[in-house]
Amino acid sequence: MSLAFLFPGQGSQAVGMGAELAEAFPSARAVFEEIDDALGQKLFLLMREGPIEDLTLTENAQPALMAVSLAAMAALKAEFGVGVERAAFVAGHSLGEYSALAAAGAISLADTARLLRLRGQAMQRAVPVGQGAMASLIGPKSDVALAEAAAAAGAAVGVCVVANDNNAGNVVISGDKAAVDVAIARAKELGARAILLNVSAPFHCPLMQPAAEEMGRALAETTIHAPRAPVVANVTARPTLDPDVIRALLVEQVTGRVRWRETMEWLAGEGAIGRFGEVGSGKVLTGIAKRIAPDAEAVALGLPADLEAFAKTL
Repeated sequence: MSLAFLFPGQGSQAVGMGAELAEAFPSARAVFEEIDDALGQKLFLLMREGPIEDLTLTENAQPALMAVSLAAMAALKAEFGVGVERAAFVAGHSLGEYSALAAAGAISLADTARLLRLRGQAMQRAVPVGQGAMASLIGPKSDVALAEAAAAAGAAVGVCVVANDNNAGNVVISGDKAAVDVAIARAKELGARAILLNVSAPFHCPLMQPAAEEMGRALAETTIHAPRAPVVANVTARPTLDPDVIRALLVEQVTGRVRWRETMEWLAGEGAIGRFGEVGSGKVLTGIAKRIAPDAEAVALGLPADLEAFAKTL
């Protein structure tokens, strides 16, 4: 049965994440220590003890979530002999794409941590707090067509686009606060429920262009190797092994749509994946996988017992 590793994005952070991995596996502890050294910060202490308000800051949450994913991958390899080469594909949601690339050996762990710290800071700098917003459109009618119609209404007063197409019934819009408010009203008229998200910036929309330019400069100076497993990119929902393509897509991803529904549909269809392992904190992608690919197996791999049980099935 073909396997794909999935890597979660922002929103999956929680105080205490990674602590059990570090306690159980020296290989996991080594990952947290290397990331702390790369950032010159006691990030793992923040992950273990909080406060959640500091952990949720974008510049902390992004490298922290990557750290848990890479610690779990390191433990899978060192303790159970299961490496990324066992996967037909890897993919990650938004910042999780960086985790996927690091797990596949395309970008070093230290470089990934530094890039994600910069990415979080650049995204926050791009739009003053309060000027942007994101909203999740949920419910049976909340498909991408409805979201695009709602976003089009919002675009009459400012920037408003579909940012994340997660799955049918969960699509996120992003843009100027006034435009998103109009889009929310239109979405409700069309039969969707709409919830403003507690985020510090309007991610994955054209307002993030200054952040994209910052990331472009940083990525131009970063060594990227061909990954050991093809990475299915957020903005294309198709796999690539080409370092130059990866570099360009990571820049595009800052302002572009996260095509997660299409990514999962491709993996389950043309990619012929029958088993998904979500590596890291939380179970958000596991739930999405079960909805989009109900015939496939999907498991969360964030705790020592999860890794051991998973390895025994391979």
